[in-house]
Amino acid sequence: MVRRAFDAVHWYMEEIGAQLVAKTGIPSDRHHVGKLILQGLKDDPNFVAQIDGATGESETNGSVLDRSIRCAISLTALGLKKGDVMVLMGPNHLDFCIPHNAALYLGIMVACIDATLGVNELKDLFQANRPNIIFGQSEKTSDIKKALTVAEVDAQIVTFNEGSNYLTLAQLLDTPDEKAVEDFQATDFDPAETVGYLTSTSGTTGVPKTAMLTHKNIATGTPTMWTMFSKFPSPVRLALVTSPAQWLSAGFHYLFSSILKYTRLQTSAPVTPEHFADLVNKYKPDYMIMSPTLITTMIMNAKCDFSCFEHILLGGSAVTQDLMNEVKQIAQTDEIHVLYGMSELSGICVQHDVPAAPGSCGRPNGNVELKLMNPVTLEEITEPNVQGELWFRGPSVFKGYYNNPEATKEALTEDGWLRSGDILYRDEYWNLYFVERYKLLLKYRNHQVSPVEIETVIMKHPGVFHVAVTGIPDNECGDLVVACVVPKPGCSPTAQEIKDLVKESLTDSKQLRGGVIFMKELPTTSTSKVNRKKLKELVLTLERE
Repeated sequence: MVRRAFDAVHWYMEEIGAQLVAKTGIPSDRHHVGKLILQGLKDDPNFVAQIDGATGESETNGSVLDRSIRCAISLTALGLKKGDVMVLMGPNHLDFCIPHNAALYLGIMVACIDATLGVNELKDLFQANRPNIIFGQSEKTSDIKKALTVAEVDAQIVTFNEGSNYLTLAQLLDTPDEKAVEDFQATDFDPAETVGYLTSTSGTTGVPKTAMLTHKNIATGTPTMWTMFSKFPSPVRLALVTSPAQWLSAGFHYLFSSILKYTRLQTSAPVTPEHFADLVNKYKPDYMIMSPTLITTMIMNAKCDFSCFEHILLGGSAVTQDLMNEVKQIAQTDEIHVLYGMSELSGICVQHDVPAAPGSCGRPNGNVELKLMNPVTLEEITEPNVQGELWFRGPSVFKGYYNNPEATKEALTEDGWLRSGDILYRDEYWNLYFVERYKLLLKYRNHQVSPVEIETVIMKHPGVFHVAVTGIPDNECGDLVVACVVPKPGCSPTAQEIKDLVKESLTDSKQLRGGVIFMKELPTTSTSKVNRKKLKELVLTLERE
């Protein structure tokens, strides 16, 4: 018998939303993520909210509640208010969720960004996001300050740890007014219009864009991650967080673990195979979301028993059926599912049957309208087994790209449809099958890599005439970045010069691990644009240096 998806999570969200509205008298509060988190923390103060597997430290809901309220009070005292922007840079330690929650209480927009980025990359993000306050590790403050100066952005810097002359989180939490803590109330605002998350997403040009997810987007879209569960609260016992904090797959847990009442097992240390094995062997988590490249690495190198996992979700890039079968075998469960969604959708658009159709990423869930469109003629495809671009419409579709109306207009139609840029097809039962991405974004392990960004750097070499960057597929790493270079006439740039230029300018994830290929000309389309598909095919056959 085929098991279909459940509506239990939606009924649960309706129930806790109704309880909140009964207390506040504001109907729209059922979508106020900050107030929902507050209520979840208050309902069971002794429940273990989070564990840092690197240190063994844990923290209860009551402690998170107290610290996040104190942080919110201090942020207000600093002049932060609804509509301001908070950047969070750091590992998944116990302190990360404190300003994160405080911002959501107050209507401050949260932008979680990669803590490993260099000055040039931070500058671009700061120029796009225009943060008012930045939380980071003390050892990163020099780069943050340089990037702010170059970007001409004025922002308060706060460090999670000691070791600099900047304001620390500990100082923010030192609020002597206990009555203010006891009487704290989250800011009232319209969840449909108030942005909760600014999340970096794939861009077809330049650096990744920043999608605006409103509180209502998050409250209606993210719970669809849990349609495979029938028991609420506590659909799972212990969820292992392996994604870096800037990924939405980590944000899902920061947003909803207190609402759904389960414990986050996170780690402030790099997720090496050895550390992953230690976490699994010691804590026996029963749920995780992981990229296919990372789980491939863990299967190959982590010495642990995967059978403690009752549910494993794979997403972020294409997942082969062979990998699905292998994970099912080592975890000894059929509850292994492929996620398909996007940041602009606040989560996923599919639900999963057991057993799933081989190779499928699921069937459309009831949270969004969905249709396949011919990307050239823009006509709807109504028959099965015909490839087309997937379009979405519904309450979880994002508000647009922050400070980027041109990109917003390209992604959203006038009647509210979101163009995914992804090519899929469906069978007669509406099982969806992913084919390829139109987007140029590469993924190296847990990092998003923009080819155009790397091309811009390489073009600074005086001997380079044209350059196009693409990726070579790698089972463990995802994409190995390769540069295809056309030298200027009479010039002979070397591969090492190109690699050194990228190394000097960009972070580790964007290095040319796939090598450099020198070409007489780049393959182009009829409109004189680089033929990316042809280029990806060529690099597999040409000599790389």
